[in-house]
Amino acid sequence: MPDGYLGLVLHAHLPFVRHPEHARHLEERWLYEALVECYLPLLEAFDRMAEEGVPFALTMSVTPPLAAMLKDELLRQRFHEHLARVEALSEREMKRLWGDTRFAPVATFYKDHLARMRAVWDRHGGDVVAGLVRHWDAGRLELLTCSATHCYLPGMLPAREGIRPQLELGVRGFERLVGRRPVGAWLAECAYHPSFDEEIARAGIRFTLVDTHGLTNARPRPLAGVHAPIVSPSGVAFFGRDLESSRQVWSRDEGYPGDAYYREFYRDIGFDLPPEELMGEVAADGSRLMTGLKYFRITGKDVEKEPYQPGVAAERAKEHAGNFVFNRAQQLRHLSSGVASGVPPIVVAPYDAELYGHWWFEGPIFLEQVFRRLRETAGAVEAVTLRQYLDRHPVCTQATPSASSWGAGGHGEVWVGQEAAWTWRHVHHATRYTRWLVDKHRGADGKRGQALDQVVRELLLLQSSDWPFILKTGTATRYAEARIRSHVHRLRHLGHLVETGRIDGSESAWVDDVCRRDNFLSQLQGDELRAPFL
Repeated sequence: MPDGYLGLVLHAHLPFVRHPEHARHLEERWLYEALVECYLPLLEAFDRMAEEGVPFALTMSVTPPLAAMLKDELLRQRFHEHLARVEALSEREMKRLWGDTRFAPVATFYKDHLARMRAVWDRHGGDVVAGLVRHWDAGRLELLTCSATHCYLPGMLPAREGIRPQLELGVRGFERLVGRRPVGAWLAECAYHPSFDEEIARAGIRFTLVDTHGLTNARPRPLAGVHAPIVSPSGVAFFGRDLESSRQVWSRDEGYPGDAYYREFYRDIGFDLPPEELMGEVAADGSRLMTGLKYFRITGKDVEKEPYQPGVAAERAKEHAGNFVFNRAQQLRHLSSGVASGVPPIVVAPYDAELYGHWWFEGPIFLEQVFRRLRETAGAVEAVTLRQYLDRHPVCTQATPSASSWGAGGHGEVWVGQEAAWTWRHVHHATRYTRWLVDKHRGADGKRGQALDQVVRELLLLQSSDWPFILKTGTATRYAEARIRSHVHRLRHLGHLVETGRIDGSESAWVDDVCRRDNFLSQLQGDELRAPFL
């Protein structure tokens, strides 16, 4: 046996944003930027390691909203067009910077990078989910689901009839979108409360993760802390986040992504160049936006930014990967010396997937190099998926995790605090109303059935944790507020139509339009959507 296991976990999620009524909607770019900077670079790294015979094992969530967007034909076509526009801009930048010894090499780098991402996209036929599933089938990845729309579940306790649909439809929707039934799940925001432990098991979820204090404050307290999973009274295995490995990547002061040679995220030509030189890559109202072409490195605080050097940055990523693996080997060697059970400890290191590539451009290089460097530990550290660990070591200490999340302060202030508190009364009232409506009209069919199904979808979208998070961070508050208002309005009016049964003419056309816009989980209809409310 190895001294211990490394369980790397990536949480891939974006809110469901789809606006067919706008040709180039600003918030849809969240998906396109994540594709070109995160999901495609990660898939490229997975493909390369598989082709070269480099063993790797990774656990990765793909939430139903993200899977739905990655599978959506309209959004895939729009990404194709977005990528073409950025490719054309990079070509123009190469010409503009010809002969500039400081920045011409960076412009050339971006042209080559975008060409590689285009090749990955084409190689998989524009289906990133299918590309990930191929690695899942080969035993290299373990894909997890999430609650249906990344709902902060503890916030639903005053209307707990909404918890079961979020969990069960998260599993059912993932299976329909991805084509495989998930065994594990990522709890949105790593948020857990013992009162819905049975609901997690009822949904068919075998294992999940909580933040560090979810295990260290469990009852009874597990002797292994976070370095071995526990099993709850309902039979769900819980892994805990290791703080030491997290700090090396997440910490603003100590983490690798703050290195002076890595790419500066916030310095983009979308803000640096005159609008006429951006080939239309500005918002509809003329405001500036990120193009993804960033020519500077972090350099340091309060100093003039230096040009980005991709080759140097890649070497730094390799060095940091070596340091990460060395530290995990030392950590696990120390932990294993105090284990009396004979079961090697596991270091579980979960991160937002979007950190790798989007926020930390060199992140995919780092991740690939971690797996390559693990071969140098002579088997002392073995990378495993969380499911592989449980298959090898199914016997776990029984304990109940404590209420927790991985938000600031360890609990729910981010999602239920002052900035977002007003949203929850709308969520709770809408949840109770939907439960009553489904129960009263459970057999509705035809146009009334279509409207009732859409009530459920509007509720799920309203319950997303993304809207209170945006309100807390203040990044796109007007959009988040608009989404909350629109989902509440649509849900209430759809419910009125279900109750009255008068759906003809303009009302029928309106129902069709809402279903076309908010087509989240349109693959599920009738009893598949309604049953969890009954």
